[in-house]
Amino acid sequence: MSLLLGLDVGTTSIKAVVYRPDGIAVASAAAPTPTHVPRPRWAFYRAEELWATVVDVIRRALVDVPDPSQVVSVSVASVAEAGVLLDAQGEATVDVIAWYDTRTKPQADWLGEHVGADVLFASTGLSLQPIFSLCKMLWYREHEPEAWRRSVHWLLIDEFVAFKLSGERGSEPSQASRTMLMNLHDLKWDQEILEKVAIDERMLPPLVASGTRLGPVSARAAAETGLPQTAQVATGGHDHVCGAFAAGVTRPGQMLNSLGTAEAVFLPTSAPLTDPKAGHQGYTQGAHVAGGGYYVFGGQYTSGACIDWVRRVLGDGTDPLAYDATIAAAGRVPPGSNGVLFLPHLRMANPPYVDSRSRGAFVGLTVETGREEMARAVLEGIAFETVSTYEPLAEYPQVTMPASAVAIGGGTRNKLLMQIKSSLSGLPYHILEAQEATALGAALLGGVGAGVFANSDEAIAAMRYGQSQVLPVPEDAVIYERIKREIYQQVYPALAPLSQEISDLQNSLIDADGE
Repeated sequence: MSLLLGLDVGTTSIKAVVYRPDGIAVASAAAPTPTHVPRPRWAFYRAEELWATVVDVIRRALVDVPDPSQVVSVSVASVAEAGVLLDAQGEATVDVIAWYDTRTKPQADWLGEHVGADVLFASTGLSLQPIFSLCKMLWYREHEPEAWRRSVHWLLIDEFVAFKLSGERGSEPSQASRTMLMNLHDLKWDQEILEKVAIDERMLPPLVASGTRLGPVSARAAAETGLPQTAQVATGGHDHVCGAFAAGVTRPGQMLNSLGTAEAVFLPTSAPLTDPKAGHQGYTQGAHVAGGGYYVFGGQYTSGACIDWVRRVLGDGTDPLAYDATIAAAGRVPPGSNGVLFLPHLRMANPPYVDSRSRGAFVGLTVETGREEMARAVLEGIAFETVSTYEPLAEYPQVTMPASAVAIGGGTRNKLLMQIKSSLSGLPYHILEAQEATALGAALLGGVGAGVFANSDEAIAAMRYGQSQVLPVPEDAVIYERIKREIYQQVYPALAPLSQEISDLQNSLIDADGE
């Protein structure tokens, strides 16, 4: 029997999962993503540590595979935006700026002044935000000139792992969509933008379709990982897009809610949005890994991260409050958290706002407020933010609003959060019961590349995973609709000026401390 290996290089963990062609997992392993945080709002990876972790999880997953020679394909899904600069020998020249690191805001501001936010949106479909690859490349050029001078290749993280596995470079549209260097309309590297920012196209890998065979596992990678050299390495894609693919969310009228450390709200479209307003609202879009389609993408920079944060806040000062205890505490409070609201902007604002200086906040605290209200308010804040992210898209003709949502990711195991999301949105939530949907999406693309499936439609049709369903509670929905309309929608606009002043103060204190 043929087996498919999917890799998921995520924000907090790196996973290797081996699947049968019907989507049933037979072996898996995971390890924390090695991340360095030298100062607030900075984070980076080291390429050699990422690769060592990938090798580790592959080897451990294969321990549970009786015959590893049955693995016929390997493909990688990963976080987007973060890229590895390589020299002519294929060695990293500098640390890898994490996707969510916002040190690159000055470079984003420079792009706005010298290229123009609307010009960039019209070509790439991306709103001007500091997280995108182009901003990182400009930062390296300014602050790491020697490393930049020695670099000849830029590879996103999934492309870097595929390169280490096969020795071949290749990019596909779902990841290239997040660079701010690909024209979304013709799916080619944008020559006008490259010329304006003086970046040589030869640094970028060739653009090919998702699920394209790059080549077999190299002898060196086989020796390191235990994979057979007969296994074919294929292009994968952006983690959230691969998850949508595995969930079958490929057509307009569907919506994926992918819940992890961050959260994605993902709606397939038949054509890119062209109204610049969507860019000003912070929405991004890109090409789907399912050939020929597009998507519009919102979400939250901190979703699961907010839950981890409140666990630390509610802990005993040494250890965070246990996850189950946090959710149990939240469950003891009625909908509305007794009037306490939480704005989940622990890194920055989320669409439809573009504001890297926004800050999180609890609103409505009183002397009666306890950990139960705070815990539930965080869950409700995440859910309010989800709805606030996708509802404004209704005005765009390319977007068909969903009648239900499909949810994937670790956050789906939080049954209370899923119930709150369903009641607050008024949508049935279908919880995908596939093991590690993002890795599964990558594995299916690998199967396409290896010829196990003729195309992406055939791959999805072969899946045999189940789904559970969460339905809105009508009386809760009434409460949430009132809070959303009368209070929550006013919280960010009211706090934004003060949050921006606080952000400036924080930055000045951090800069002074670093001197």
